[in-house]
Amino acid sequence: MDVNKNKGDGYTPTECKKFILPVRDVIDIVGGKWRLPIIIALSFKIQRFKELERQIEGITPRMLSKELKELEVNGLVNREVFGTMPVSVQYCLTDYGKSLDKVIETMRDWGLAHRSKIINE
Repeated sequence: MDVNKNKGDGYTPTECKKFILPVRDVIDIVGGKWRLPIIIALSFKIQRFKELERQIEGITPRMLSKELKELEVNGLVNREVFGTMPVSVQYCLTDYGKSLDKVIETMRDWGLAHRSKIINE
């Protein structure tokens, strides 16, 4: 489906809703202020909680914990607990989480182009 077609090209409201629904699903899963930065940080390497907290400026430990749990529930992040003293936990992207790489890359490219457009106007 070409989303760039004009209204008069024969799309029905039902077809439009079918296009919107999966996009809303993506926004529900990766939307918000913190989830994409967490996913991006984990796309570079496996990290412990404190490493993530330091890398993502402005996030509180409580919010980081909440968002990691939500990403884990959605199958994007894996949490591994080690029986060391003290207990150590590390997080990594699942293969499913890594499937967002192209989407994030496209968003980054668009963001760079947009930033350039706005600055140069």
